[in-house]
Amino acid sequence: MKVRDEQASVLVTPEQVVEQLVQAVRSSAKYRHVCAEVIRHIGERELANRRNLKDAIKATKNKLHQVGAAYLPAQTHYKQWLGELRQAAGHGGVDLRSTCARIMSYHASTRERLPILERFYLTAFREIDPVHSVMDVACGFNPLAIPWMNLPPETPYFAYDIYEDLTAFVGEFLLVLGRPGKAEARDVLHGLPSEPVDLAYLLKAIPCLEQLDPNAGSKLLEGIKARYLLVSFPVASLGGKERHMVTNYEARFRELTRDKGWSVQRLTFESELAFLLSK
Repeated sequence: MKVRDEQASVLVTPEQVVEQLVQAVRSSAKYRHVCAEVIRHIGERELANRRNLKDAIKATKNKLHQVGAAYLPAQTHYKQWLGELRQAAGHGGVDLRSTCARIMSYHASTRERLPILERFYLTAFREIDPVHSVMDVACGFNPLAIPWMNLPPETPYFAYDIYEDLTAFVGEFLLVLGRPGKAEARDVLHGLPSEPVDLAYLLKAIPCLEQLDPNAGSKLLEGIKARYLLVSFPVASLGGKERHMVTNYEARFRELTRDKGWSVQRLTFESELAFLLSK
């Protein structure tokens, strides 16, 4: 099948149109670090539903804003933050936690968790045997909470997100901690991580990823190779409105886990709805 490039008035293949869309989206400063595979898969769907390439580019950017950019600050200072983290790690303890918490405050999702951060991980880990490996899907800045997780020093940490610069930052942070593992920009809906782990985090990730694929929740819960999954949902929108979110998200989670034979424990926090799932 051939389609017509409106500006050049020449016939191009659908694959070429998709690549034009990817390049156009990544030419924007806001989305230049988004994994190309994520843009490609969103763009293919939008091209099928929009009148032209221009509309598909706009729709793809809108979707990327909803699932990622809305949570990040307008400007990220990864190089500066790494310098601060290296300096704080040299002092350890309180200094490192304080620096991590300050940087986490720049990401909307982890900022919401800061008031409950210590209790969040103490509560979750109380129910789990010693954790020997961790996977963090759609991680955002959550790996900066490692100092609150009380993981053994040799426990590897595998972090995934759609942003190349963010995951590079997280990878450097793991090195600062001397923590084995890796951080990688990845389209998890089309290439699920294969590492078997003791514990996987899906923290406020399912609502975002189900905007890209209505089956994302079931794909991740069933496909991730983990003994335990810590799954959470927001209790309010980014604007602070509740909109029956707890009721709706709990119903969605119960639907996803119904008849699976999994053990599920509900963990209640004032700013986050969480479930500890044992497979």
